[in-house]
Amino acid sequence: MDSLYVSPGPGAPRGLTVPAGELREQFSHASGPGGQGVNTTDSRVQLSLDIATTSALTDEQRRLVLVRLSTRLSGTVLTVNAAEHRSQRRNRTAARDRLAELLREAVVPPVPRRPTRRTRGSHGRRLERKNQRSEVKQNRRRPRVD
Repeated sequence: MDSLYVSPGPGAPRGLTVPAGELREQFSHASGPGGQGVNTTDSRVQLSLDIATTSALTDEQRRLVLVRLSTRLSGTVLTVNAAEHRSQRRNRTAARDRLAELLREAVVPPVPRRPTRRTRGSHGRRLERKNQRSEVKQNRRRPRVD
């Protein structure tokens, strides 16, 4: 098995390279199409990577990945399944592509919120509505006897 290369993008300008020794592949019977060979071939692929111990990520990238993919993690292990193809080779490629895409999207730094300001028109309309509402409530009061 080769190292997994994640193409460059925001948060990883040079890309990421996950060493082959840190990836764990498991194979099992896949359900679905396969004809006569469906019960005899282990075509389903389960690819796992321990985010906490991988050398491919910096501390900041690791923190982002652990937070963003927390719902997909089992402890600190990220696991991807692929069983849509009949051949094990194609499922291995699909699982590697899926893992690379998850990592690429997870390391993107958060975009800072740009503070906005209400427009002069919207501010004026809001004050006008408040004045109208105030008048309505004043008109409901019992008239003063002077």
